Amino acid sequence: MRLALMIPCYIDQLKPEVGLATLRVLEACGHEVVFPEAQTCCGQPFLTAGEVERAKPLGAHYIDVFESFDRVVTPSGSCAATIRRQLPAWVPGSAAEQTAGRTLEFCEFLASAEGGTNALPTGRFDRRVGLHASCHALRELGLGTPSETRDEPATDPAATLLSQIEGLELVDLLRRDECCGFGGVFSVAEEAVSCRMGLDRLADHQGAGAAVIASTDSSCLMHLEGLATKRGMPLEMMHVAEVLEAACLPPRTRNESGKTGEARDGTR
Repeated sequence: MRLALMIPCYIDQLKPEVGLATLRVLEACGHEVVFPEAQTCCGQPFLTAGEVERAKPLGAHYIDVFESFDRVVTPSGSCAATIRRQLPAWVPGSAAEQTAGRTLEFCEFLASAEGGTNALPTGRFDRRVGLHASCHALRELGLGTPSETRDEPATDPAATLLSQIEGLELVDLLRRDECCGFGGVFSVAEEAVSCRMGLDRLADHQGAGAAVIASTDSSCLMHLEGLATKRGMPLEMMHVAEVLEAACLPPRTRNESGKTGEARDGTR
């Protein structure tokens, strides 16, 4: 199986450690991963700004870059949802439908039969973790069941993966599926509302006793991290890929990460 890694713009520019963690975990699960350097933005920023026509050329380019791969994995529920739900509408045709259908969110892929998590070393992470549900992953990809529906509970791949880590305690939130308030352009156009929503989420996690907030979307985490830092809240933000890396894999070197020579050990 030819597996391609699609890295969102904001991870590439602001959180490259999440991309590296994603790569390391996928390789530890036995996958040979290709990173096509011609990849660009998936078009989501244009979409959230209402500029659909400007998103379409990016959709066409996405097909050109990724259509030859069996699976495209991205550490972002929002980018995966943009491609799966929007690409066939932007660029009609079988190539768009097939490429969109082969694009999977990172946790969604790992928790599937193809994920190979049985090859991932057994790990430990002795911390209390609150799982923030990304709106796109939850409501557009169906990774879990939002509380406003009466459907039978659907499996949340991120929760499944985290619950298998020894020592990790997933805390119970009062409002487990509420939006953090980021929403891309929304956080700029409606700054006060966006911040209030984010503070509500932080209070929920803190009240549940979380030391770490994990999510499938770094965009949500960056929004919450900014609010927490400004108010001195002792909450750490980690992508699910980073939690898996910290729990199951040996430390990264400076050459790989560009940062320190030690990975999070999950015991702080």
